[in-house]
Amino acid sequence: MGSGSLASATMKILHRIALLSAVLPSLPALAQAVAPVEDVAPLRAAALGDSLAWDITEQLTTEIGPRQAGSDAEARARDWAVAKLKALGFANVRIETFEVPWWERGTAKARVVAPFPQPLTLTALGNSAATPSKGLTAEVIAFDSLDALRAAAPASIKGKIVFVTHRMAATQDGSHYGVVGAIRRSGPSVASKLGAAAIMIRSIGTDNHRVPHTGSQSWADGATPIPALALANPDADQLERILKRGKPVMVSLEVTAKTAGKRMSGNVIAEVPGRDPAAGLVVIGGHLDSWDEGTGAIDDASGVAITTAAAKRIMDAGQPLRTIRLVWFGSEEIGLFGGAAYREAHRSEKHHVLAESDFGADRVWRYQTTVSPEALPSMKRLGAALAPLGIVAGGKNGDASGSDISEIQKLGIPVIELAQDGTRYFDLHHTADDTLDKIDPAQLRQNVAAWTTMLSVVANDPVDYGPVAPR
Repeated sequence: MGSGSLASATMKILHRIALLSAVLPSLPALAQAVAPVEDVAPLRAAALGDSLAWDITEQLTTEIGPRQAGSDAEARARDWAVAKLKALGFANVRIETFEVPWWERGTAKARVVAPFPQPLTLTALGNSAATPSKGLTAEVIAFDSLDALRAAAPASIKGKIVFVTHRMAATQDGSHYGVVGAIRRSGPSVASKLGAAAIMIRSIGTDNHRVPHTGSQSWADGATPIPALALANPDADQLERILKRGKPVMVSLEVTAKTAGKRMSGNVIAEVPGRDPAAGLVVIGGHLDSWDEGTGAIDDASGVAITTAAAKRIMDAGQPLRTIRLVWFGSEEIGLFGGAAYREAHRSEKHHVLAESDFGADRVWRYQTTVSPEALPSMKRLGAALAPLGIVAGGKNGDASGSDISEIQKLGIPVIELAQDGTRYFDLHHTADDTLDKIDPAQLRQNVAAWTTMLSVVANDPVDYGPVAPR
């Protein structure tokens, strides 16, 4: 090789070294940001021995108990949460308040007057109206679906007590709730517009216990509030059998529920600051409020406990790339008020991904995603990290959502959903039976391991998961 050729070759080599030197400093940072799947294993394994989620669930349900949206108990729960999160070492712990409508349950009694006198076990649905002070007695007219009620002639309903029957199926993904839940959410307004004096529905639940399921419903425009009630499932069966005897059935009701202005609610927020403040927020959490009849263990003390325990494990393991923001949402049960308030307060911030735990505490069995196509390779890596916990991919990309985060998702923010087994969830949902003894500690720990694994991957992934279409 001549001297000219040697010089030319030398210059090429030096140029390549210069280029490589420019790249190499970023490689250690990238390796630190994206730990290989096998590096997640120690965190995942340690989380299977977690006790913090149980402690939070036990303490919240014992020291506060039921936490109805807008109640003094919900306010005490917010203060309790702030103290707990600060003690655990989280940063930027605060309460962001907002107003919500206030509804008082009062009492609800029902009795078959004729043809076979006997009591019925039921509870008021959210925003139910009261009966007259001396009660209400009227004939019952039954419908086997919401569509059948909608198709009824007003003359056949006017002044009567509507009874809507149905059966809710137990499913692992809880999908039947969307089908029959419309009876609770819309049935009262439909009955009111048709002239009904009151409405009773079979509880939206899969159990056979004499424990009714409450839940939210809102009056549609043009609907005058009427007593709106849910029968315990065995009592709904009993009323159906009485109706099948072919005689007019008269029921008396006494309901004292009322609405009473506005109350204060709020979201409790805490953070694990990330190494790169510009990298976007990983928002996780559950809802702090519960219905007033149980102590809200599965719905949703366990959800805030699971996500908090996982975030604590990531915090203790070292500073993540992205900031993890933990939100204990307020007033979810009466209409996703906490999610909507968060969306409006933080719409200008950069969010990387959302995830929420609000389906009990039984084992996580699958994960779903709503991310950009460019982020799908990262989701495969997440799946590999979750697989040792028995968690599989489910649905198509775009299916993932949640309750409160559905409001924030309207901004077009990516979502990862860790789906719990819901087979027995609707045995307990919105009932007096939603208590601590229903939590399985082993399954609770598996949830913490799943969330710890997910956060370890997602909060350290430099890949952007969005944008995605608003929904």
